[in-house]
Amino acid sequence: MVCTGAKSPSQVYKTVKAIVRLLKRRNIIVTKEPEIKIQNIVASGNLGAEVNLEKAAYLLENAMYEPEQFPGLIYRMDDPKVVLLIFSSGKLVCTGAKKEEDVKGAIRKIYERLKELGVLYE
Repeated sequence: MVCTGAKSPSQVYKTVKAIVRLLKRRNIIVTKEPEIKIQNIVASGNLGAEVNLEKAAYLLENAMYEPEQFPGLIYRMDDPKVVLLIFSSGKLVCTGAKKEEDVKGAIRKIYERLKELGVLYE
């Protein structure tokens, strides 16, 4: 079973338990408790500053920016292991995290790195 669209880990657990109860009520045999693993958290954020994506793509390793194909810079971060889609407006999407702390850490880390590189315009 795959559960998508939940807004929190607790919502995932509640939903899976509710589905198991529903299956049992319909006389479907559930032999063991489900093992729940959070595989992919998707979150959006805002850096609070505009980003020079051309310069960022040139200075950041593991970054890809092809504005003719997609308006955001794609940055693959190693620690935590996530992918960030960064837009010139400063808005971003973080995907691939397994814990909420990873999302927060990734956003803090990319903000500091972009600031250090001089590509943020506050």
